[in-house]
Amino acid sequence: MRIRHPKDFLAGAMFVFFGAAAMVLSRDLAIGNAAKMGPGYFPFVLGGFLAVLGVVILLRSVFWATGFHAWPVLHFTPPALVLSYVALFGLLLRPLGLIGATLVLVVVCSRASHEFRWKEALLNAAALILIVLAVFVSFLEFQLPVLPVRPG
Repeated sequence: MRIRHPKDFLAGAMFVFFGAAAMVLSRDLAIGNAAKMGPGYFPFVLGGFLAVLGVVILLRSVFWATGFHAWPVLHFTPPALVLSYVALFGLLLRPLGLIGATLVLVVVCSRASHEFRWKEALLNAAALILIVLAVFVSFLEFQLPVLPVRPG
């Protein structure tokens, strides 16, 4: 048995892993049935669907893919940078406020791409700041500091 399409194989393995993890982690909750769902029903069923989808993609990568493809090169730096910048957003929220923290987050995350351009990053930041203010502050009425919080 030879893997013909490595990208599909890795995606299928990831789906099976996360689906099985959701099923295992939800087993301590009451699952119930379709007529009377418990709190563990949705994560268990969704995990099952995800695992089945992963198995189908795994099988497809082995049996039904045409030709042979090279294994993909995995780049861990951009995802690691973006995840660390999201944590930075949480740290900057109080000192810079929602506007400043969102601006820093978008610009710094944009730097993770090899196609970074200042003009596009600042336009994206401005658009996202407007959306965040509209959704979280106006509509959902989250109690977030919009402007920097002064210590004291």
